[in-house]
Amino acid sequence: MSKTQIHQQVLGANAEYVKHFGNKSELALPPARQFAILTCMDARLDPAKYAGLAEGDAHVIRNAGGRASDDAIRSLIISHKLLGTKEWFVIHHTDCGMELFTNDIIQDLLAKSLATATVDEKGWRNVQEEGGSDEARFVNFLTIKNLEASVSEDVQRIKNHPLVAKDIPVYGYIYDVKSGKLIEVPQTN
Repeated sequence: MSKTQIHQQVLGANAEYVKHFGNKSELALPPARQFAILTCMDARLDPAKYAGLAEGDAHVIRNAGGRASDDAIRSLIISHKLLGTKEWFVIHHTDCGMELFTNDIIQDLLAKSLATATVDEKGWRNVQEEGGSDEARFVNFLTIKNLEASVSEDVQRIKNHPLVAKDIPVYGYIYDVKSGKLIEVPQTN
């Protein structure tokens, strides 16, 4: 199989990184600053920059929407129980793609095709209608209707999880993609 241009670029960038790796092999396994961030996978977000992180400082858990999925909570629990994090941040962001569709929309699209869909003035649609799967009916894609509500919901879900220690502060923020600012979402509980 031939390597794509992107594949070659990634390996080239890694070769440069290795040249300047220095003493990073000496970083400790637990995060030095003892906190974790749960945030979105959106390529416009760079937690290292917006939270002032260096390698080894914190755990960063990313998924679509920065949602408190079972797997994200699993990672946070391990982060605390085995690696000593003491504070957690849930950070969603403005202009999130997870606000642009519902579970029904993505489930219907996937039922008809696994290829990349497109969106226009009429909404989401498949470019081709073949090779889909009804398996999507069993997935909650954790879409977002309201940013503040989704942050609050995720913070509360984490705080109320029976495997999360009650003394761990869990903060909720929205990252503004226009300014880079973190905006606090006040928690009522």
